[in-house]
Amino acid sequence: MTAAPSALVLFSGGQDSTVCLAWALQRYQHVETVGFQYGQRHEVELAQRGIIRDEIAKLGDWVARLGPDTMIALPELGRLSETALTRDREIAFEVNGLPNTFVPGRNLLFLTYAAALAYRRGIHTLVGGMCETDYSGYPDCRQATMTAMQDALSRGLDYPLAIETPLMFVDKAGTWAMAETLGGAALTDIVIAHSHTCYLGDRTHKHAWGYGCGACPACQLRAKGYLQWRGLHAL
Repeated sequence: MTAAPSALVLFSGGQDSTVCLAWALQRYQHVETVGFQYGQRHEVELAQRGIIRDEIAKLGDWVARLGPDTMIALPELGRLSETALTRDREIAFEVNGLPNTFVPGRNLLFLTYAAALAYRRGIHTLVGGMCETDYSGYPDCRQATMTAMQDALSRGLDYPLAIETPLMFVDKAGTWAMAETLGGAALTDIVIAHSHTCYLGDRTHKHAWGYGCGACPACQLRAKGYLQWRGLHAL
């Protein structure tokens, strides 16, 4: 157990946040979750959140540690974002080198709202699935950004906050392996059957690694990591 008794997990319903939820449940006495509705194209991920929480609570003694969930609506973020993640647009790279799935300010806003909720709930640790190892170059997923946000939020609230990012330096194969370490085949089965990462919101096509279109960057990254992880198992 860590010294901190509780944590708030930024929980989207995707693969990474599902693994982060399991990571937090193993380490903290009390774990709450928060999700954000911002007009994302793959809003189906939000429908999976409750299912994943119910399933993950069945593992070990995690049901006793899993606290309430909060959903926060941020419709203005979606209205401001002319991106392929919030509009019916083809996914492509912009002239600045970033994919047009980048939603400017998204993680910064998520962390700010999560910090405000944590303040009211008496929680001092935020847990997020940000990663700069296997990612699309999003600047708000980098460790430097998380360090700066931790400092700014702690100062601005006059309330010590830690931002934990267990996947920051872990590739997707490592994320699959972490899931197995945390909860065995039961947890990896939950990730495959219930988590949603596909940017297009496709839950009609089932693959060995889960549901998705199989072609968007999120699906390709997830599939590649799964195959690498399964390849390690075959050795």
